[in-house]
Amino acid sequence: MHSKPVNEYPRDVIEKLTNVIPFFKQVNQQDQWQYELLLQHSKVVSFEPGEEVVRQGEADSWLYFLLKGQLVVLAGDYSQAVNHITPGEVFGDLAMLMKQERSATVVADSQSRQTLVFAVDFSIFGELEDMHQINLSTKLAYYRNLTHSLRWKLEVYRNTYPSHELANSHRMIKLFVGKKESKEELLALSGQGYELGRLLILWNKQFGRIAEVDAEIPSGELLAAISI
Repeated sequence: MHSKPVNEYPRDVIEKLTNVIPFFKQVNQQDQWQYELLLQHSKVVSFEPGEEVVRQGEADSWLYFLLKGQLVVLAGDYSQAVNHITPGEVFGDLAMLMKQERSATVVADSQSRQTLVFAVDFSIFGELEDMHQINLSTKLAYYRNLTHSLRWKLEVYRNTYPSHELANSHRMIKLFVGKKESKEELLALSGQGYELGRLLILWNKQFGRIAEVDAEIPSGELLAAISI
């Protein structure tokens, strides 16, 4: 593993790297000062094939985005490979949202010659309603992306197991219909995210048991729902 702060890279390289991350791309377009602030609390980490990126059971404040290569998600007592993370995807967001330990181990794929990860110290976000550093627009951009990602993962579970008791639970969590670009929207998105994250954890905990009793159902899409 080799880690370097963003300021040690040429500017054009950083611009190219963050352009593949939807959240960073949006912040860069809407508020240059906020973009620079996030970069000051970020680093680029490279991993050799098979190296560990995050470990199940550990706790830290880093939010990760894969830039290059492929990652393998390992879960369970036997370190079963349950998913792959591809460039542009965020991981570590569920642990930040729920303020919990990592729920899986992530390693660099042995088939990837180089794995490059962009990491942001999430502590810069502060408390939800604290706008001294990360402002309302940037937090809204983050939580909109977060809730969209969580709903998609829950839809994967629903489509795979439509008759399960949790299948439609996330659809009962209402979308925000009030004033956009407001603190009210941020609070609503945070609440949605927490409830969606709670449901995803329930699904993830049942993953092994469901797979065992229903082995004939293809699990490829289901595995994509695992969050860290």
